[in-house]
Amino acid sequence: MARPQRIEGYAVISREGMICAADGVMPASLKIDADQRFYHDAVDRADAVANGRHSNEGGPRAATKPRLVLTRHVASLAADPTQPNAVLWNPAGCSFEDAWPRLGVDGVLAVVGGTDVFGLFLPIGYDAFFLSRADVALAAGRPVFPGVPDKPPEEILAAHGLVQKDVRVLDLRAGLTVAEWIRPR
Repeated sequence: MARPQRIEGYAVISREGMICAADGVMPASLKIDADQRFYHDAVDRADAVANGRHSNEGGPRAATKPRLVLTRHVASLAADPTQPNAVLWNPAGCSFEDAWPRLGVDGVLAVVGGTDVFGLFLPIGYDAFFLSRADVALAAGRPVFPGVPDKPPEEILAAHGLVQKDVRVLDLRAGLTVAEWIRPR
């Protein structure tokens, strides 16, 4: 159990590839109902979640979901004193292969951000990344991956071996699509 059966990433981005404003807060313009439903349904199906200390998927089951909370505030791994199903993980002090078994689950890991978390899992290896793109301007913000906006997120995903499988429209009026990027088998 050194690795989940699948690692899936989920992010909604602005036209410029931002996941939130410069202050770290996701603006209401990126919280589009169709994407929120898509996202929460997917995270509910996942067996565990990986997120940064300041990101959280929310929803009624969020507190019960096993999770790896990435932080620099512990040396390697520690129980999270505020969430009984969470493990605090510092990737600088412990590998993912050693951190994952601490959750005691198997199956799908949903990676839900932020920037450093999404970037960390690029070399670990996403099996799929669901990149929702909204027709929203947010030039000054936090990018989905390190390297954005110098490179578009799609170029970064492709550079890490993922290929775009399909694109679906989630909300035509909002200009919201989701592209599924997968690792070819």
